[in-house]
Amino acid sequence: MANNENHNDGNYPFSSPEGEAGVQIVPKLDTPKMYKVILLNDDYTPMDFVVLVLRRFFTKTEEQATEIMLDVHKKGAGIAGVYSLEIAEMKVMQVNQFAQLNKYPLKSTLEEES
Repeated sequence: MANNENHNDGNYPFSSPEGEAGVQIVPKLDTPKMYKVILLNDDYTPMDFVVLVLRRFFTKTEEQATEIMLDVHKKGAGIAGVYSLEIAEMKVMQVNQFAQLNKYPLKSTLEEES
């Protein structure tokens, strides 16, 4: 590590080579966009499978999963969770692959949260 003896007179966090306190620059970070993972209703996927998906991939309780499953069943779609883009894309892929592996037509999609 470099010797800071000539560059830091104790004025943390920055100092100029002359020993004067420098200006700390703090970058402005935007809040990342969030995306809803939505489960879509179909006429063939059993309700208990939808509950299983919600518990397994979205860590919902039995009660939460049942409530979302009923939204899917009655309204045609239900929000499984809200995540950053990368996480939402991964969850959509996991749900769709798991449903296909189990021979169910259950689909999920994502939508930018407004």
